[in-house]
Amino acid sequence: MKQLQRYTVVDIHPFKSRRNDVKFRKPEAEDGAAIWNLIGACKPLDENSMYCNLIQCDHFRDTCILAELDGAPVGWISGYVLPNDPESFFVWQVAVSEKARGLGLAKRMLKRLLAREECKDVIRMQTTITKDNDASWALFRSFADAQDAELDHEAHFEKETHFQGEHDTEHMVTIKLPESGEMGAAA
Repeated sequence: MKQLQRYTVVDIHPFKSRRNDVKFRKPEAEDGAAIWNLIGACKPLDENSMYCNLIQCDHFRDTCILAELDGAPVGWISGYVLPNDPESFFVWQVAVSEKARGLGLAKRMLKRLLAREECKDVIRMQTTITKDNDASWALFRSFADAQDAELDHEAHFEKETHFQGEHDTEHMVTIKLPESGEMGAAA
C-alpha cells in the first residue's frame, strides 16, 4: 500500500508570519522619495509632490509614521495635530504596500501614532474620505469599532465649491477617541 505524504501549509501569505518583523519609526528627510514611491504604488491614492512628502518627513516627522520590513517601506501615515485645535489629530494619508496588506498594519500605525507624546492631548481623530473609497471607510470604521468609539461624517470639501468639479466631495470623518489609557486596552 502506498503511503501518502503529508504537507503542511505554513503560511499562504508570505508576510503574515513576519507580522512582528515590521519596524515602526518616525520618518527622516531621506525617506521622502521612498515614501513618494510607496504612495505612487498604492492606487488610487492621490499623489502629492515628492517635495510635499519630503516636508512631511522633515517638518511633521513627530506625527507621521513609517513601517518597514527588511529595511523597505511597506506602510506610511502622514498626519498632524491641528494648529488651532490641539485635541484633534488629522490623518492626511494612509498607504500600505500591496505585499503587506492583510496584516492590520494601518490600524497598528494609527495606534502607535496616537500613543506618542505629541498626541497626548488628542481626543478626536479626523480624516477626509471620498464616498467611493471603500478601503479607507473600512479602515476607519474598523479602527473606531476597535476603540468602541463612534464614527461621524459629513460632506466637507465639496466637488463644485472646493474642487471646481475636478475631484469628488471629501467627507470629514471624526472619531471621538476613548479616554487616555483606554485605547491601548481596546485594540
